[in-house]
Amino acid sequence: MLAFTLKRLLLLLPVFFVVSLVVFLIIHLVPGDPIDNLLRPGASPAQRLQIAAKYGLDRGLAEQYFVWMGRLLTGDLGTSIVQGRPVSALIAQNLPYSLQLGAAALLFSALVGIVAGVVAASFQGTRLDDGITGVILLGSTVPSFFLGLLLILVFAVWLGWVPISGARGWSSLILPVLATGLGGIALVARVTRIAMVETARQDFVMLLHAKGLSPLVIQLRHVLRHAMVPVVTILSLRIGWILGGTVTVEYVFARPGLGSLLIRALNQRDYPLVQGCLLMLAMAVILGTLMGDVVQAAMDPRQREARS
Repeated sequence: MLAFTLKRLLLLLPVFFVVSLVVFLIIHLVPGDPIDNLLRPGASPAQRLQIAAKYGLDRGLAEQYFVWMGRLLTGDLGTSIVQGRPVSALIAQNLPYSLQLGAAALLFSALVGIVAGVVAASFQGTRLDDGITGVILLGSTVPSFFLGLLLILVFAVWLGWVPISGARGWSSLILPVLATGLGGIALVARVTRIAMVETARQDFVMLLHAKGLSPLVIQLRHVLRHAMVPVVTILSLRIGWILGGTVTVEYVFARPGLGSLLIRALNQRDYPLVQGCLLMLAMAVILGTLMGDVVQAAMDPRQREARS
């Protein structure tokens, strides 16, 4: 198992370099630059050149990338051009809010999604199964930012049950968690249902029925345990996608976090800050994938042998 984990870690190194290159090129190919936010009206071209030289923006893209990469390998994400603070400090200040929202949304989508999938699989072919499947399909098609706006309108504006925005107290987490996690519920429930239906057709399940075990015991103790392998993989992938999904949700609910920081940096064309935020989100997806592979291999040795 240790050799498998080390091998997967080594495979992430080229992925990391490719991701860093893509992140760097994306922000530098977008029209505009951060100098426009630093210059006063009527500034001369000489002042523009002076600021560009100060932040290394007068160099070629290749040279800028290698300079940034060299600093990155030493743990230095650079300094925000507009705010004048280290990027690592800004990320460390905002990341806990995103992790709090992401962890709550992941737990919410996992628990509700697995329960919905188990119920749908247990009552396969009934109206209850059709109703859950319909809700799952509806939940997977509604964008999180649009859902967030609807939740604000109903529960914050009309009913006044929860705060509209901010991050003060646990009540301010309710609507963002719902907006972020409902899409995950649909995905987890669909995977759980399919995996349980396929597992229920295996020969060992027929043998358990022949032994006289209760259908409920068979479903919960045996079928669900075997069906959890693809579910765990999906949940691991959701770690990165939920952090990415909080970008729009945080902006809609005016919450501090990595998403709000990224959108503000994009509007200001703050290259180092945008690169740092995007790299953090990309690494979350990569580490989530790694975690999914390791957990799946630990649960099913056949997967470990197939990928060795």
